[in-house]
Amino acid sequence: MNVIFDNIDTFLRGFGGTLTLLGLTTLFALPFGLLLAAMRVSPVASLRATSTVYVEVLRNTPLLLVFTFFSVIITYISGALPFQVAAVLALTIYTAPFFAEAIRSGINGVPVGQAEAARSIGMTFGQTLGLVILPQAVRSVVPPLINVIIALTKNTSVAGAFFIFELFNVGREVANANGNAVVAVFLGVAFFYLIITVPLGQLADHIERRVAVRR
Repeated sequence: MNVIFDNIDTFLRGFGGTLTLLGLTTLFALPFGLLLAAMRVSPVASLRATSTVYVEVLRNTPLLLVFTFFSVIITYISGALPFQVAAVLALTIYTAPFFAEAIRSGINGVPVGQAEAARSIGMTFGQTLGLVILPQAVRSVVPPLINVIIALTKNTSVAGAFFIFELFNVGREVANANGNAVVAVFLGVAFFYLIITVPLGQLADHIERRVAVRR
């Protein structure tokens, strides 16, 4: 395990890169997912259709293909898109549909009578969704959203194949330089991922238990 301590600064920089990708993607993908979920339950047929097609296509498209599109094709065409920006865009575009489905499941869990009562007193769709439906849905939505973030944490490793300095890329570089300690290097990489995912998993379990008790 000496190889990890000898390269701890490099591992920490990679860990910071992974956290940056995770934070920026969550910041952009969560609101985008909320918008997609709102479109999917909208009374406007064209919005529902657009959101449904987008969600279904992206959820069934390999992340590597999305990364290739943004990091190679778009960057080649534009000639000015930094790889870091391309990585955040790819992860955002890919992750937003999963956030959307988690949010939509919570919305669908709210009794229909709540929306009907809101409309009966003259509330618009936006008011009904924001003031009546989402506040009731949010408790059951939080654990699935955390699970999406956990999956996103692991998905950031794909960025390492596209010149982004993050944990997986660090592990590959250190392993190449220390061929006799490959197993130790990747155990170290796994440890840093676990620092993120294990607390998030425990938080999701804790919130889920509290929601179950309140019900």
